[in-house]
Amino acid sequence: MAGEKTDSGVPRVVAIAWGAHAVPQRGPSRGLSHEKIVRRAIEIADEHGLGAVTMQRVAESLGFTTMSLYRYVANKEELLLLMCGADWLLPPREESGDDWRENLRHWVAELRSMYRQHPWLLEVQRGPVSVLLPGTMEVVDRGMEAVRALELSEQEIISLVLVVSSYVGSFSGLERDLAEQEDLEFGPEAMAELGEVITAERLPYAAPFFLAGNYAGGPVLEEESGVDMEYEFGLELLIEGLAARQAARKRD
Repeated sequence: MAGEKTDSGVPRVVAIAWGAHAVPQRGPSRGLSHEKIVRRAIEIADEHGLGAVTMQRVAESLGFTTMSLYRYVANKEELLLLMCGADWLLPPREESGDDWRENLRHWVAELRSMYRQHPWLLEVQRGPVSVLLPGTMEVVDRGMEAVRALELSEQEIISLVLVVSSYVGSFSGLERDLAEQEDLEFGPEAMAELGEVITAERLPYAAPFFLAGNYAGGPVLEEESGVDMEYEFGLELLIEGLAARQAARKRD
């Protein structure tokens, strides 16, 4: 989804996002700007979802024609990239300390907060262009700062940032999906019916877990709803794994 490029070969959307692309000089552009367009599109997505974002709707909500909008943004794909590339979607940056574990937890908390406030971000396709946008690079920079005390190569640091940010994104997507659905709670008859096909002979480990009400359909407990417990468990595994890796390197 690279789209048009500048004369130097930089994707046009990247140049626009960084403010390095010239604003159109001809036509009825008074009061219109890339920033206003992106901010309004984000407001629509936050309130109504990504599907509600159309070039026509954004233009009309700003008091302009759709053709006026096209002078600034080539198409909807470019608009979506500009939206997810806005660096102000993240909370204000804070100075980090020397404890990499605390820094890492703070960084992932920022990411999770961003996805909760702007869940449509999880629907925008990522690729080689999106990683060059200000918002994405701000996420990477904060991640690199968080783990700066670890003894890792540059490639390992980038890989770590990708792994952790993907972990947060995956759980944020699951959390969003679950929030849109009702919890299942099966009574004795439903459990008995499913127990005829979900058997220990077929699934020796998962079936007993399910039949005990610990998989899906069991009693819904308010304090255990959502995926917070699983999210924290996985994050702790990542942190413990990094700590063990560092300890092993120091011994070597």
